[in-house]
Amino acid sequence: MFPDAGPDDPTVTAMRARELGRKSVVVGDRVSLVGDTSGASGALARIVRIAERRSVLRRTAEDDATTAEGRLERVVVANADQLVIVSALADPPPRTGFIDRCLVAAYDADIEPLLCLTKADLAGPEAVLGYYTELELPYVLIRPDSDLAALRALLAGRVSVMVGHSGVGKSTLVNRLVPEAGRAVGTVSAIGRGRHTSTSAVALRLPPQPNADGDPGWIIDTPGVRSFGLAHVSAESLLHGFPDLVEATVDCPANCQHTAEEADCALDAWVAGGKADPRRLASYRRLLASRSGEGDPREPERNPGDPLAGS
Repeated sequence: MFPDAGPDDPTVTAMRARELGRKSVVVGDRVSLVGDTSGASGALARIVRIAERRSVLRRTAEDDATTAEGRLERVVVANADQLVIVSALADPPPRTGFIDRCLVAAYDADIEPLLCLTKADLAGPEAVLGYYTELELPYVLIRPDSDLAALRALLAGRVSVMVGHSGVGKSTLVNRLVPEAGRAVGTVSAIGRGRHTSTSAVALRLPPQPNADGDPGWIIDTPGVRSFGLAHVSAESLLHGFPDLVEATVDCPANCQHTAEEADCALDAWVAGGKADPRRLASYRRLLASRSGEGDPREPERNPGDPLAGS
């Protein structure tokens, strides 16, 4: 990817040079090219060097590192500055368990998160925003007729990767931001799940806006995902995805695992004292349990009466 590329620069077709061996090239990588970089029809360049990545967003198919799927890390994107977590407020309903996973991955990769709540014409954001009230998580609300100026301002000058469940309107949003993108869009099934319409990640240069100076930024659209495995994230780093709980662990005994079975874990008293939402603690402990092979990250988990508990 060429962050300094202008809108009129040619699109260069390139292949990985043999001397790179098995080193993979992923969306967002900054590379050095040799050969024909004119972008002319039939022209072909070679990728001879991959620059050091300043951030790497990863996920695994499962949380459990004892399984083959859990050990297999997938690099989603390199060199992103911001993770835009796209969630619908209805049709399909929001899944804070999935958002929690994305937040953990973002903090682990040292990428700033941004919550993008779509279909705001169908439901209000109060329940979701209330769940994250202690995090001061930046967010934008999107309706079909929304002016996207606020979102564009948050994307400007950055490389932003967009993730979300299928059916949340991510590809529709991408097409509004980059009209020539032509990303396929689909519908949501009767059971509230969308079809996978994007099949591969693609980096798109945001078009310059009238009367706006500076770099408009890049967005990287990713395929809709049903799970965001965190086997690559250490238990300690997992907690950093829940900054509203971190302070409580100062009072935990040495080597506390922070599970429900830990009788002296300070997290329970912290929540009982009203200093954090009990659903946040439940979500954190579900992720801890899934790291041990308990539970299935691919299936939504729900607490009775809590419509936001799905993962």
